[in-house]
Amino acid sequence: MKRIFLAKRNALISPESLSWGVLALVLVIFILLVRFLAPNIFLQAFAPVFRSADALTSTTHRLFAGFRDAATLALQNERLTEENAALSSENSALAAKTASLSALLGSSSKERAAPGILAGVVARPPESPYDTLVLGAGTKEGIALDMEVFGIGGVPLGVISSVSDDFSRVTLFSAPSMTTHGWVGPANLPLTIQGAGGGAFSASLARSAGIAAGDTVFAPGPGALPIGSVVRIDGDPAAPEVALRIQPALNIFSITWVVVRDTGKTFSGAFSIATSTP
Repeated sequence: MKRIFLAKRNALISPESLSWGVLALVLVIFILLVRFLAPNIFLQAFAPVFRSADALTSTTHRLFAGFRDAATLALQNERLTEENAALSSENSALAAKTASLSALLGSSSKERAAPGILAGVVARPPESPYDTLVLGAGTKEGIALDMEVFGIGGVPLGVISSVSDDFSRVTLFSAPSMTTHGWVGPANLPLTIQGAGGGAFSASLARSAGIAAGDTVFAPGPGALPIGSVVRIDGDPAAPEVALRIQPALNIFSITWVVVRDTGKTFSGAFSIATSTP
């Protein structure tokens, strides 16, 4: 019986389990000896791996930073493109404004000698009453009643009918209340031009005058200036007179700048405003 017990007890401590324990103990002792005798050996052994990991991390960081920089640059480029487009549009508008003002002020020495008062139109039909303009200039700029207003190309537009310190109102020659004495055709036949409203004019003339559609109608100013052209001639073939339908030389709905000039007493007698008009 004792042998059987001893055999079982010895079976728990077998040579195989004892060898694994000895190996583990030897390994621990070896690691401790290496740790104390050469403390940096593991760091030196694994340094290449750590350096490779750091290089990989740095490369990955630069790669993602490059993506962020590319996105930022793309946004900046898009913003700059929009700014360039806005500046280009502004430059085009300024160039158009310069060309418009140059045409308005004239290029001849005679026109430059008396340029008048440049005024911007702040309201035109349909914002303002038909056949009137509101200018952003008044007595502070030297504008006074009965001064004549001209558009691009020296086209007569109307006269100053009311004025305040900062604003003034222009009654256009096309207003129904306006009567202007002018000329028509190559022969410069005298003509009484009546405002027909909505920017149009009308006049009556003897049939024998031989006026045809397309003839230019002139109004007084610093010389005879074109105010419109005949677009239609109406009348009874048996009547001695015909009615001329006159289209204005400028579109009153698109006027942005005008020149106001004092044309003197000579022009003052060339137009009249009907007193029956309220």
